[in-house]
Amino acid sequence: MSGLPVDLPLTTDRLVLRAHRMDDLDDLVRFHGDPEVVRYVPWPVRDREATEETLRAKLGQTVLDEHGQWLVLAAELASTKTVIGEVLLKWASDRQGELGFAFGREHHGQGYAIEAARAVLGLAFDDLGFHRVTAVVVEGNDPSLRLLDRLGFRQEARHVDGAFFKGEWATTLVLALLEDEWRSSR
Repeated sequence: MSGLPVDLPLTTDRLVLRAHRMDDLDDLVRFHGDPEVVRYVPWPVRDREATEETLRAKLGQTVLDEHGQWLVLAAELASTKTVIGEVLLKWASDRQGELGFAFGREHHGQGYAIEAARAVLGLAFDDLGFHRVTAVVVEGNDPSLRLLDRLGFRQEARHVDGAFFKGEWATTLVLALLEDEWRSSR
């Protein structure tokens, strides 16, 4: 198995999706430490020290050399050079991926997450040749479900108590988008 070529940065009308840098720390602390932002993501509320440790680990997550690897990109607002979120793509298995995202609360509802997700889906389907991309959402995360619906994802499964999440059992929803669905929606 050989790696998948990832040509960074990805750009949209308002965002630059790029590798993380250590000078992203102040921006990341703002939303990694916000309980509302991390409520439905698989990491805990982080202080500055924990965010810095995590950031150091993310510096190398810009390649897809093997199944199971995550591509983790900073979502930088082009106009201000501020990192307002993160978007992720996992190379799950042959021609299959998984999408993830988290954005600072002050940037919710402005279309940034869908803009970033569309760019990463373009990378997945158009550049990397993926056939299927999934997203796993904790039930109750309605904003993420609405965003995925707008992208064309459909729910494939509902796993009652399917994950031990933040100290308790949580129901998870599995959504998916196929390559031909992506192409027909564009």
